[in-house]
Amino acid sequence: MDTVRMRYNFIGRVQGVGFRYTAYYVAKQLDLTGFVMNEDDGSVTMEVQGNPFAVKDMVNRIKESRWIHIDSSNPRRIPTVKGERSFRVISTGY
Repeated sequence: MDTVRMRYNFIGRVQGVGFRYTAYYVAKQLDLTGFVMNEDDGSVTMEVQGNPFAVKDMVNRIKESRWIHIDSSNPRRIPTVKGERSFRVISTGY
């Protein structure tokens, strides 16, 4: 299976509800790489790389969180990052 990298901009109740740390723990469980960060407009940006089925599973697991409510996510496929080895939480996007 090919490796994909997807970029999402999540809009909704996504800041102050544990979104970034939920994404981090799910990415670790699914062996995905990338990053997640808050944006100054209240959205959250996430780039995630790995098996396409695992990437889809990650987004579904985040949506299942009790506190997170995603109104839209605007996914798009972007070029993979060679040599990336981990998923990280970036403190701030602004």
